Amino acid sequence: MTTRVPLVLVDGIVRRLAAGDDVSGATPSPVFTLSNANAGAITIGQAVYSSATGAVDLAKADSIGTSQVLGLVGQATIGIGGSGTVQYGGVLSSANWTAVMGATTLTAGAVYYLDASTAGKLTANPPDATGKYVVKVGTALSTTELHIEIDSPVGA
Repeated sequence: MTTRVPLVLVDGIVRRLAAGDDVSGATPSPVFTLSNANAGAITIGQAVYSSATGAVDLAKADSIGTSQVLGLVGQATIGIGGSGTVQYGGVLSSANWTAVMGATTLTAGAVYYLDASTAGKLTANPPDATGKYVVKVGTALSTTELHIEIDSPVGA
């Protein structure tokens, strides 16, 4: 009888599962690290897209290119030219959503969309003007937690 050994990714390289290891409870991390291409710092919760340089910049629902949301900044701040985490799934928690929402807290149960007026911002009101894009980003589980659920842009 043939013994089958699962394959796993280790630092981006496919390898055989080591003897004694198992994959029970393993889940992919919904976070990656990218550089900030914006002219200013990007703060926790702000929506970002992949810029032409392969770094991230603030997303905005006013064009198809900038409305392709990769995720939300997952740490306090990514400085100009610095690297930091971007979260594309799971739950993002922050005690202060002011930079993202204009309000300190989220509204539990509200669905949030990418804003068409201010780069990086989220709104509970989806854009409805011609030439803008509706991009669902997530649903608030509480006043401090957003369940990230990024959809593809749809023209308004």
